[in-house]
Amino acid sequence: MPSFDMVSKVDAQLLDNAVNVTKKEITNRFDFKNAHVVIDLNKKEFKLNIETDDDMKMRQLMDVLISRAHKQGIAPEAFDLSKEGAQSGKAWKKEVTVRNGLKQEDAKKIIKLIKDSGLKVQASINDDLVRVTAKKIDDLQAVIQASKTWELGIPLQYENMRS
Repeated sequence: MPSFDMVSKVDAQLLDNAVNVTKKEITNRFDFKNAHVVIDLNKKEFKLNIETDDDMKMRQLMDVLISRAHKQGIAPEAFDLSKEGAQSGKAWKKEVTVRNGLKQEDAKKIIKLIKDSGLKVQASINDDLVRVTAKKIDDLQAVIQASKTWELGIPLQYENMRS
C-alpha cells in the first residue's frame, strides 16, 4: 500500500550555516558597529541564546536570522519566538527554541485534520512522525495538498513516499 511520512525536522547543519551567515552579516552592518551581539547555538537542544544591547537591535537581529534561515531552507515557523527577551544588566537576552520533531499534540491535530478531510486514507502516529497510508497515490497527494493549507504553526515536510 502506498504511504508517506509527515515530519517536522530542521537540519542541524543548515541551522548552523544560517547562524554563521547571520553573525557575518551583523558584523558588517553599520547600525551594529561596536554593539554587543552574541548568538550561541546549542545543536543538541536546538536552542539559540541571543544577547544584544537593546530591544530594537534584538528585533533586527531576529529578522536577519529568520530571513537567512529561510534562504537556507528552514521555514520561519520553525523558530519559537513566543518567549519575550529580558533585560539583564545592560544587555537584552532571549532564548529561541527551534522546533524539531512533531509533538504528540501536533500529531493528534494532524490526524484529526486528515480524518475531517474525508479522504480514504489511514493515519498513525509513529514517534515524532505521522504515517499516512492509502490504496491510491492520488489520495496521498490530495492529503499533501490539503496539509499545505492547514494553519498549524509548524513546518511540515513529506518523506519516504512509497508506492
